Amino acid sequence: MAVAPHAEPWSAEGNHIGILVLHGFTGSPKSMTPWAMELSGQGWTIRVPRLPGHGTTWQEMNLTTWEDWYAEALRNFQELRASCEHVFVMGLSMGGSLTLKLAEEHGDDISGIVLVNPAVHTERLDRFALPVLQRFVGGFPGISNDINKPDQDEGAYDKIPLKAAHSMQQMWKLIKTDIGKVKVPLLLFRSLEDHVVEPSNSAFILANVSSADIEEVLLPDSYHVATLDYDAEVIHRDSIAFVRRLSA
Repeated sequence: MAVAPHAEPWSAEGNHIGILVLHGFTGSPKSMTPWAMELSGQGWTIRVPRLPGHGTTWQEMNLTTWEDWYAEALRNFQELRASCEHVFVMGLSMGGSLTLKLAEEHGDDISGIVLVNPAVHTERLDRFALPVLQRFVGGFPGISNDINKPDQDEGAYDKIPLKAAHSMQQMWKLIKTDIGKVKVPLLLFRSLEDHVVEPSNSAFILANVSSADIEEVLLPDSYHVATLDYDAEVIHRDSIAFVRRLSA
């Protein structure tokens, strides 16, 4: 299956500090590479994987599950862990979900995590019908390019693949059950206006992790895909400072 332009995985070799950067549901590395390039500019080793089923077609994504996405994230994490003294994980939306799962299962090997508008549930009413709908309907109209800044494109699908969405909800349940296992330093960015992920997601995470080192940064001028929005420089600046402080 052909990969869409700019949806390819991106990486950079650097020093003993490694950073795994994870994109969101139906998105692609395209939404994360500008941030990853800023991190790479510090001399750090960076991995931005293309999660299975992403960057091609939404129909192909319906053939994948959260276990596939997590396995690819874990593979890249282990690659960084093998060669780097410090490893950080950063994720947008569902990439934030995967970041939390890694922190739950491999927290001893993670120096810190950065979440941007992370998701662990949805308040959409159709969530109740999803277990049945996903058996008969391939996809719903998607919510992509929720970006305040004009002329930005995250490279996401225009449909939500329902089988994949149902699998993501199953992952969310597991993450919420074990959220107390997250003990690593946490930096969370939340857009004040987000038309995809409700603020109750960040509120739940901040209230239930066991991390002693927590900071929330509010983004006043960005929508959901804040990594490509007006506040992207805030994300760049504060995440770089976060890594520098914890790897000093």
